[in-house]
Amino acid sequence: MKVYEALARAFAAEGTTAVFDVMGDANMHWLNALDGLGVEIFDVRHEGAGLAMADGWARASGQPGVCSTTSGPGTAQLATTMVVASRARTPLVAFCGDTAWGDAFDAQHFDQERFAAAIECGFVRLTSPAAAYEAVQRAFYLARLESRPIMLSVPSDTQMREFTGDAVYTPSTAILPSARIQPEPERIEAAAAVVTAAERPVLLVGRGAMRAGAGEVTVRLAERLGALIATTLMAKNWLTGAEFHVGVSGGYATRTARELLREADCVIAAGTSLSHYTTERGALYGNARVVHIDVAPHRLMGDGRAAELYVQSDARLGLEALEERLDGRPPATGFRTPDVAERIAAAWDDPAVYELEPGTVDPREACRILDEAIPADFGLVLGSGQQVRFGTMLLRRERPRIVAQHHFGCIGQGLTTAMGVTIADGRRPTFVVEGDGGFMMHLAEFETAVRYDLPLLVVVMNDEGLGAEYHKSLAIGLDGDLALISTPDLGEVAVAMGGRGALIRSPGDLAAAAAEFAAAPAPTVLDVRISRNVLSIPYQRTFHNADV
Repeated sequence: MKVYEALARAFAAEGTTAVFDVMGDANMHWLNALDGLGVEIFDVRHEGAGLAMADGWARASGQPGVCSTTSGPGTAQLATTMVVASRARTPLVAFCGDTAWGDAFDAQHFDQERFAAAIECGFVRLTSPAAAYEAVQRAFYLARLESRPIMLSVPSDTQMREFTGDAVYTPSTAILPSARIQPEPERIEAAAAVVTAAERPVLLVGRGAMRAGAGEVTVRLAERLGALIATTLMAKNWLTGAEFHVGVSGGYATRTARELLREADCVIAAGTSLSHYTTERGALYGNARVVHIDVAPHRLMGDGRAAELYVQSDARLGLEALEERLDGRPPATGFRTPDVAERIAAAWDDPAVYELEPGTVDPREACRILDEAIPADFGLVLGSGQQVRFGTMLLRRERPRIVAQHHFGCIGQGLTTAMGVTIADGRRPTFVVEGDGGFMMHLAEFETAVRYDLPLLVVVMNDEGLGAEYHKSLAIGLDGDLALISTPDLGEVAVAMGGRGALIRSPGDLAAAAAEFAAAPAPTVLDVRISRNVLSIPYQRTFHNADV
């Protein structure tokens, strides 16, 4: 057996079912071996796009995603998206073929180890034919343990040699701890004392709580304590059916949520790092005692402070232990009054009035139409850029999958991440809200979506420009027109690529097109021409210091 065959067997044994790749000399043998093992190979148009698909696949499946490049320029294309995946703490393995060992004169020679360090990626190199299994195991072990991307560097000449290692491959899952972390009873006792003394508590839950299945206990505990429920951005719209749910905590919070969260005297934070985005650098919870439950040994909050009480625990087990300790305590009123309920119900109304340019749609209205027209069992991916501030605040429907792609503050990740999410979810229909600048960066990958017949709706919120730079330019006295870039009819472009598409210039157009996709999901682009005059609430705050 050749080394590339052993590597393929090891990846399959790790549970790899999909690989996103651009083929080249240094990975083609391995890809052929994987195909022979029944692993689905997705040929993409750009290596960075393949990595974004692996990122989305991992976030949706909960297992390490896999992408692959050839040597030199193929690997170099991973830069931006690798930083995104690292900041998102996504477990994935990038199989990067390399030039022959020690051949510094090859035109595609590239120092992959130094490159990996620069793009915030772990690194494992295959050093000998006998170490093939060990290298794959270590790459997946690190990806799972550290929840981060790992680059596996595989020299092309080593791949072609005979494998001389162990006969049996041991997957990384066999050597990782499998038990969930239980909270220490004395920490729960201390947490109960803090919570019992509170009059206006908040239960703040993040992605870790969602993945741990802590939804039911969160709702029960909030009811018992009279607490508000808030989520991090990474758990957006989770548990929105629960009473006294105020939405996202942080920069995307409504004015009402910000006012209420500032009144909290206790925060029970579970499955979240409590980043400076979530706490608005301490402004939201500056007067609150914090009980922080997370699997990490310890965390500092985003404002640099330590929680008053830190409990290392699986989020669900920690909340259940706290609930059990509080058993018998009479339910408290806390925040749960008719007045607060009224304020929350009206919290998402934006009374600002703007004059729309002819043939454009108010992006706030577009979000409301999409939320109503797209069935609740369809997934949602949020891209990045100016336009996403509307969707992040106004798309409020709870869905089986919501992925927010805000990491690293870069555009161009929405479409490709959504493709990976759709594939991992068994091709469940998904829609992605993206800007025109971000969509145009990876326009070629819509053809990939068509080729694999993905039931994906791409909603391009198109202001024909770089919206963030346009609004900032106007706010600080620069020429906003320099940030404007015209685009063709992207609906027609989608049709030319073999998909469906439409140019949207009215709310009625959008409602009809969204309903058509809902009735028969297929690769579709809706080019929604939105008004540049409408300013999102986060931008009203950022650029005009508005209290909204």
